[in-house]
Amino acid sequence: MLTPDTPRLLACLFALGAVLLFGQALWHYLIGDYTRILLPALFAPLMLTAALMRLGEQETARLSAYLVLACSYLLVATHLPKESTPGLLWLGLPPVLTLLLLPLGQATLLNLVLAPIWLLLANLALPSPESLAYLTLVVATGLAPWGIRHQHALWLVTDPRDQECSALKAAPLLERLKSEVERADLLDQRLAVAVLHLPQLEMAGEQFGGLARQALLNTFCATVSEHSRDHDMLGRIGDADFWLVMPGTSESGALLVRQRIEEAAAIATLHDTGGVEVRGAICPLSPKQPFMELKRRLDATTRRLADG
Repeated sequence: MLTPDTPRLLACLFALGAVLLFGQALWHYLIGDYTRILLPALFAPLMLTAALMRLGEQETARLSAYLVLACSYLLVATHLPKESTPGLLWLGLPPVLTLLLLPLGQATLLNLVLAPIWLLLANLALPSPESLAYLTLVVATGLAPWGIRHQHALWLVTDPRDQECSALKAAPLLERLKSEVERADLLDQRLAVAVLHLPQLEMAGEQFGGLARQALLNTFCATVSEHSRDHDMLGRIGDADFWLVMPGTSESGALLVRQRIEEAAAIATLHDTGGVEVRGAICPLSPKQPFMELKRRLDATTRRLADG
């Protein structure tokens, strides 16, 4: 899974490649091997350009990957020995680098298309053990990112936390809320749920982009966590709708928690949206009230807050 620091990391690696190419060109100059100076001297500024492009928009970032691959392919093609076994070490670079820089489908297709070209440049016949080892490497390198994606997809399905913030997903929250209702009824305890709505969330995403939206969600969840207890459960029911389940809490205690959350969120200052606006309401559990009836009250309160 890509992280926000991945473009910067790749840009640093591309810049490092430019420095290495420049050093290679300088080395060939110092030892008098002038015939091998041209390619690294030409590719060093191209790699530096790719590093700058990686920090730009999505389209330029994609072009930077192809630019780096083109430079790498040409370098490998010129350094492949025609009749030398160590040339097999160079053959492993193109498929691995392609899978690191391109999406899995594009990388696999490109590796399969270019496989005959690399085998031809290395002077390897198709039935030979060396060529079979190379084809095995191409297939094996494709299995690693596929396995990572499969595990990531499985983790997203089984993880009870929301993908954008630290709140619970709707289904796990409802399961735990049902358990808390049954527990409160069995032990004759109190239970209250705070319904919280973020009216700025949609506007922040549309006007200021995903980073502003994420900052708003992070600030909200951090504020709720700071002003609630460890065993209280915050869950995300809708895009901008949250329920805070507070076991063993009376209506007056839940009102106090909601007030503290709203005041603390309003004080928090974000670069794009300023203070965080939170609309809240409290739904206490009535004695002997069934879970479905409480859920209907919560749904109605959530719609009312969303409508303003």
